[in-house]
Amino acid sequence: MKKSEARYGYVEEVNPPMQEAIGEAEVFLDFQAQLSQVAKVERPVLIIGERGTGKELAASRLHYLSQRWQGPMVTLNCATLAESLLESELFGHEAGSFTGAARRRRGRFEAASGGTLFLDEIGQIPMSVQEKILRVVEYSHFERVGSSESIEVDVRIIGATNADLPKMAREGKFKEDLLDRLSFEVLFLPPLRERKEDIMLLARHFATRMSMEIGLAEVPEFSERAMQALEKYRWPGNIRELKNVVERAVYATDGRIIREISFDPFKNPFEPIQSGSEPVQDLSHGDFDFAYKIEAQPLRDGLLDMEKVCLRKALEACQFNQKKAADLLGMNYNQFRGLYRKHSSALGLENTEG
Repeated sequence: MKKSEARYGYVEEVNPPMQEAIGEAEVFLDFQAQLSQVAKVERPVLIIGERGTGKELAASRLHYLSQRWQGPMVTLNCATLAESLLESELFGHEAGSFTGAARRRRGRFEAASGGTLFLDEIGQIPMSVQEKILRVVEYSHFERVGSSESIEVDVRIIGATNADLPKMAREGKFKEDLLDRLSFEVLFLPPLRERKEDIMLLARHFATRMSMEIGLAEVPEFSERAMQALEKYRWPGNIRELKNVVERAVYATDGRIIREISFDPFKNPFEPIQSGSEPVQDLSHGDFDFAYKIEAQPLRDGLLDMEKVCLRKALEACQFNQKKAADLLGMNYNQFRGLYRKHSSALGLENTEG
């Protein structure tokens, strides 16, 4: 990562390497076309997108496709700092301007002059700081904290958020004037659930990178079942979540095929028993014994006998609670009631309603 020179004891990280935007879904390609078009115009841009959709990557591409690509790109996550620290971080401060300010420090606006300032989570900026940002946007100058000296800068602002900024402005939580200045163009990043064609493309990309990282001889393939699971999932965490899921699957596989996908790493394999609940035997773990001796008889009679055995064992396992027995057999309640009425007399179950 390229860094600017150290000045006033402060080293500013700038110009992260440009990363490739991967995707071939039409909605994603439309977004990339919009981004390329607005990149050439020297105006502020807002990028709206859910968590994990790649807002910072989009901002980086916008910078490198612009005429400012040789200038610095400076980023700041506005949700990570308190109001007092955020003002100093953006505009810098003079020595002695507050407790702990031992020396002069330049802010992100100064560091980004001639290039781009990316403000992530811009909806989290306090109103008092918004007022000062508005002055920079309008007049291209500001004063450091604790100074009356005016500093002129040439900065293009890119903001990103998942918040409803117009609603915040109506509620008095975001300055309408600032919103007007920043929204020359508003780009909406499509969530991964709207990019079905890209899910496996991205999954294989992340699988390849993870395989190289952990030293696998070859990249594991996804089974049909694993691919279906990935494509059907809704991805609330978008691309970031997909990356985590795929990397976990790659490192966990012991062969060349990924067969199982774990979406929730917090799923407890030792679920606590709820107080007052009745233990129910679990079909999937072999606790519910369906052992049945097959005898020489017509198939129809054998199936009827099997139904009776399953019905009796499910009811006994669930202490004759019919709704629980239906769940245990993978049936809805109406289906179970039909089976119950069919065999209750033969099994002497008329007096076991539950």
